[in-house]
Amino acid sequence: MSSLRRGPETGLTMRLLIHSVLVAVLTMLTLSVGDAWAQSSVRPPDNAVNVDNAAEVLKPGGSVRPPANAVTNAPTAPGQGRPLDVVEGPGATPGQSRLDQRGVNSLTSLWGLIRHGAEATVSIPNKLAATLVQDTGMTWLEWRAKGGPLQKYGGYALAGMLIFLALFYLLRGRIRIEGGRSGIYIERFKSIERFGHWLLGGSFIVLALTGLNLLYGKDYLMPLIGKEIFASITLAGKWAHNNVAWAFMAGLILVFVMWVAHNIPSRIDLVWLAKGGGLFTKGVHPPSRKFNAGQKLIFWATILLGASVSLSGISLLFPYELPLFAETFRILNSLGAEAVLGFALPTELTPMQEMQYAQIWHAIASLAMIVIIIAHIYIGSLGMEGAFSAMGSGMVDRQWAEEHHDLWVEEADAAATEKALGSGSSSAATPAE
Repeated sequence: MSSLRRGPETGLTMRLLIHSVLVAVLTMLTLSVGDAWAQSSVRPPDNAVNVDNAAEVLKPGGSVRPPANAVTNAPTAPGQGRPLDVVEGPGATPGQSRLDQRGVNSLTSLWGLIRHGAEATVSIPNKLAATLVQDTGMTWLEWRAKGGPLQKYGGYALAGMLIFLALFYLLRGRIRIEGGRSGIYIERFKSIERFGHWLLGGSFIVLALTGLNLLYGKDYLMPLIGKEIFASITLAGKWAHNNVAWAFMAGLILVFVMWVAHNIPSRIDLVWLAKGGGLFTKGVHPPSRKFNAGQKLIFWATILLGASVSLSGISLLFPYELPLFAETFRILNSLGAEAVLGFALPTELTPMQEMQYAQIWHAIASLAMIVIIIAHIYIGSLGMEGAFSAMGSGMVDRQWAEEHHDLWVEEADAAATEKALGSGSSSAATPAE
């Protein structure tokens, strides 16, 4: 009987003991978590604004934003960088920030440095990942964006040249062989010369069309033909651009080697330029050797711009392997660029900045070449009678040659006579059949 009376009392006592232990454990855990939260660095600041009504934040248009009297360093205009945050704390220098400096607003200052391109340390092979925010990328984007300087002024230049040539054709008409065709043809360019010319010219046309598509296509072509077709065209164009570039460079070297001796400026070029090459006045034919002053200008523009386009293109084909602009800017500064521009060109550039300068300059030089070559194509085809055959068959009508390259004809006749005397032939010029 006694054991039966103690049973319920013992069970009740055990339940009370277990409940007491659980309450004590929960109390200790609550106190520990509260103390840890109080000591944690991840907590709202003392002056944080509490939002009691979450609906005010989540409703359309609602946001968590600083109070109206907050002082911020937001950009003053689109595309402009934010001013660096100022650290005011132990050991801080007013107006300066360092990654290892802590203070009242150290987290904000850290973001300010990252925002302006400060590099961290990474253990992965790609060391460029150490730059979390590449601030100058916005400048690059604005330069090549729709309506940006590259599109805007490049478009003006292209349209201006086309309008000029159209007006020139309407007012001057096609430049005819004023003496009429003689029916006698002389060799103007050998096969190797024509090969070099067409290698350079053909590859340039491919590069120009695919390059213009990269600059203008997304904004102006894609809305007309659709995204899928545009994507296919651009993908094929990118492959062609990267690979045909090597043919362009080979043609550039070949043309330079073959024709540089004929394109050295001389005094008769001044006479040709003074008379406008006879392009604007009928019956005017200033003296000229194998290449006149206008052709020499096109030759040197093609060689110099082509070399620059090639170097910047190689830099783009092999990213971060061929930095060009820091050293170029250093040379230009030493030559007095600061006095001309009013500011010194930057000589400390990150690898990403080097790539951005290379891409922008590649586009500028290419656009300049396209404008020049458009004029060259016009004169060599529609604009002048008898000019195309020089690069077509290599043979030109003698009357055309005498009107536009009289000194060259005299030199060719002298060379042919000397050769004929040595071989027993009577003439190097052959009548047309």
